[in-house]
Amino acid sequence: MAGGWSRDGAVSEQIEATIADELNRLRARQLPAGESFTHCAECDEEIPEARRKARPGVKLCIECQQERDAKVQTRGGINRRGSKDSQLK
Repeated sequence: MAGGWSRDGAVSEQIEATIADELNRLRARQLPAGESFTHCAECDEEIPEARRKARPGVKLCIECQQERDAKVQTRGGINRRGSKDSQLK
């Protein structure tokens, strides 16, 4: 498939690179490890023992963790194509 000034297979390479970047980002996320807190770091409520055993290194109670997870985290995208339309958005 021809893509204007791009060589054959360039679109597939862009898609594969985007997927690889996202997988690397997910792998780089640090999961809790080590000793769990007995009380939440934000609200100071006691963290249930079952949660501490299920998630070693946990520092937040379930409610505080759910609030943190609910916040939208925006991250900058990479403009791989460099087309004028994608730069204007």
